[in-house]
Amino acid sequence: MQKPRVVTGHDAAGKSVFVSDDTVQPARPALMPGAEFHQLWGSDTAPEFPDDGSMPQWHSYFPPIGGFRFAMLTLPPSRGSSEAPAVDMEKALAEIEDLLPGMLGYMDPSDPGMHTTDTIDFEVVLEGTVVLELDDGAEVTLRPGDTVVQNGTRHRWRNPGDTPARMAVFICGAEHASVTR
Repeated sequence: MQKPRVVTGHDAAGKSVFVSDDTVQPARPALMPGAEFHQLWGSDTAPEFPDDGSMPQWHSYFPPIGGFRFAMLTLPPSRGSSEAPAVDMEKALAEIEDLLPGMLGYMDPSDPGMHTTDTIDFEVVLEGTVVLELDDGAEVTLRPGDTVVQNGTRHRWRNPGDTPARMAVFICGAEHASVTR
């Protein structure tokens, strides 16, 4: 599902104007059936005002120190998802790298979904139920309106419900002694 994105800016006289009103198509990796990643805005550097409405360029899914990302994430229900999708693995891995550059480098291949990033993430559950699990198995169940400040801990997300769960996410690159790029 595409998401609308409205961007404001300033005209030559400094007046507030709408500079962009478009839609963002989601990334839908074949290896993650039902998952959608709407990369709404971001930059690899400190924020600036792009008064022309153009999105700053960035190079990886997770931002470097000083960079940021704003996104929406759709998590499919976890139930029944234990079967791996029938895909050409080499092509699927290349697709994820193309759609979500660098994301797989943070994932623990021996523990699916577990990852640690050098970011501080601010999440809001918009729809559905989401479980946040930490590396020791501790879990918290989150529902619409619940928020999380994720400070670079090893974790994974899962949707225990029967319908897709949606989250809004703001990610800031931060120094993290336990994560190297």
